[in-house]
Amino acid sequence: MKALTYIEHNHFALLDKPEPEIIDPRDAVVRVTLGSICTSDLHIKHGSVPRAVPGITVGHEMVGVVESVGAAVKTVRPGDRVTVNVETFCGECYFCQHGWVNNCTDPDGGWALGCRIDGGQAELVRVPYADQGLNKIPDSVTNEQALFVGDILATGFWAAKISEIKSEDTVLIIGAGPTGICTLLCAALKEPKRIIVCEKDPARLTFVREHYPKVLTCTPEECEGFVLLNSDHGGADVVLEVAGGKDTFRLAWRCARPNAIVTVVALYDEAQTLPLPEMYGKNLTFKTGGVDGCDCAEILRLIEQGKLDTTPLITHRFPLSEIEEAYRIFENRLDGVIKVAITADKPHEKCGTV
Repeated sequence: MKALTYIEHNHFALLDKPEPEIIDPRDAVVRVTLGSICTSDLHIKHGSVPRAVPGITVGHEMVGVVESVGAAVKTVRPGDRVTVNVETFCGECYFCQHGWVNNCTDPDGGWALGCRIDGGQAELVRVPYADQGLNKIPDSVTNEQALFVGDILATGFWAAKISEIKSEDTVLIIGAGPTGICTLLCAALKEPKRIIVCEKDPARLTFVREHYPKVLTCTPEECEGFVLLNSDHGGADVVLEVAGGKDTFRLAWRCARPNAIVTVVALYDEAQTLPLPEMYGKNLTFKTGGVDGCDCAEILRLIEQGKLDTTPLITHRFPLSEIEEAYRIFENRLDGVIKVAITADKPHEKCGTV
């Protein structure tokens, strides 16, 4: 089969590889019907994920159809249409039992697919712990509606959940990339008083204004002043940092009011500084780390109910055979791209502009 493979620093290549097989009774093999490219894939390419293993098939955003299952798999069967969770988790260890599935103690626990074991930018993918890692897609939900459930939408849902958003809050979201938009959608489910999105890319600001007109927007240069003018207590009650830029961590805590919650979802290329003397007295609570993707069934229910819709994020489609071109477009933010859908072997399609 064809599989996009991590060769070395700054080098992915579409190679022929053997089809995956069941190697544990808790495994499933899924035929990938629709996938996507994540910024985390670019972090692997750029060398920012040292645990990534050269030679693995990359990719962790996908939906598909179950091809085969191990003898111990109980929740899915061949022919089921499923989402695939970005995280591998046993469901039984201390951390899984507390909902901290990103910290699963299994050797393949946490973010493994497309990082430490073969992922889904391929025709087929083996999913360990299939009972935890796969969720059936309701009949009324399309593949495109479900595409981001297992990763960036799960990230946004988790971030909003741990941020303790209240109805009287001003919520600041830094970054309007794909994960930022998913975070915006999930924060909106909490019905805060106002949401502010900070983004430096004019095209992405335009996207937010066109699709979410009730959301306030600003650029990083004006963010501190804008938040002060559009909040009730000297800053945002909740800040969600989703950008991972050079200065966005500093911007996040500076825009927070005293005693606010700052949730860091971003994955940074460089170490960040916590200047405690400068922030002394703000009494901030920081929440950080990788997504705990254990709410996929709930997210699918919300999609089925029409309360979440991420399909506007898909701006381009490429077949797997043209995935290297899709990476070029996505990595360089060309042609108004937000998210790329990797489809079956069909011609490239641009879905629209931002």
